[in-house]
Amino acid sequence: VPRSEKASRALPAEALTFVHRTGSWDLTRRARVVGILNLTPDSFFDGGRYAACDQALARVEAMATEGVDSIDVGGQSTRPGGDVVGPEEEWRRLEASLASIVALASRLDLPVSIDTYHAEIARRALEEGVSIVNDVSGLGVDPALAEEAARAGAGLVLTHSHGAPAALHAPREYGDVAEDVRAFLESRMRLAESRGVARERIALDPGIGFSKRAEQSLEALRGIPRLASLARPVYVGLSRKSFLGVLTGEPAEGRLAAGIGATVAAFALGARIFRTHDVRETVAVLRLSERMLAPEEEAALSSADARAARP
Repeated sequence: VPRSEKASRALPAEALTFVHRTGSWDLTRRARVVGILNLTPDSFFDGGRYAACDQALARVEAMATEGVDSIDVGGQSTRPGGDVVGPEEEWRRLEASLASIVALASRLDLPVSIDTYHAEIARRALEEGVSIVNDVSGLGVDPALAEEAARAGAGLVLTHSHGAPAALHAPREYGDVAEDVRAFLESRMRLAESRGVARERIALDPGIGFSKRAEQSLEALRGIPRLASLARPVYVGLSRKSFLGVLTGEPAEGRLAAGIGATVAAFALGARIFRTHDVRETVAVLRLSERMLAPEEEAALSSADARAARP
């Protein structure tokens, strides 16, 4: 196994920071959890649950109590077989709730990201105050999206995928999945920089489940160390995804355990931002994983606990 492909045994010694519009995340010792909030009627796991504004706001508050670090809001489903809608319909779904979501999240000190590949949607969402733009096409649909992010000083998540929007899930063949992911995202990162986005504001997502069969998604996960070599935070979305169903035979409702297992593996390999439906469980497993992979900090905590327990 190449050295770069080996799982890390401890948290990185070098600083790793992701800067967004309203702050920054030091990811060196603490991973971040991004809670999914779909305002769509047809998302594969929670479609229709949060389409009304009061439902969406209640979900934000619930995720805050579960320890979430950010909220990712989407108005278009990217599930396999989902209908592609244009920016007008996407904005219609977002418009009624987005400003209220951002206002509530701001009071809770939670940055909001917008999950879109349309520059026009990104611009409107940024006008409402979102802090991060999450583009599942990796600037493949609308490269001008990077300019909107740059203009606002927003963070930008670039995802490995091919064929968006209509053929996002079409089968593809790769000579080396991990290398395709790394090369693609390095190229798209440079494109974003050429459009004005500072490198410190970019995170990279290997696109688990996008343009990949289940085994190819596993190869992309195994390749996280190679992607992390680009010195930008690795951002992953794993929860409830169809690749877990293929590998375990479970429907979306039964994929929690597999998703948590994949989260632990991805963290050990170097991922540091996790987008999930399952906030409470993901936060808990990441806090434990951090303590296990930072033995020097665990020793310090144990020593402090012992001193506090002394009479």
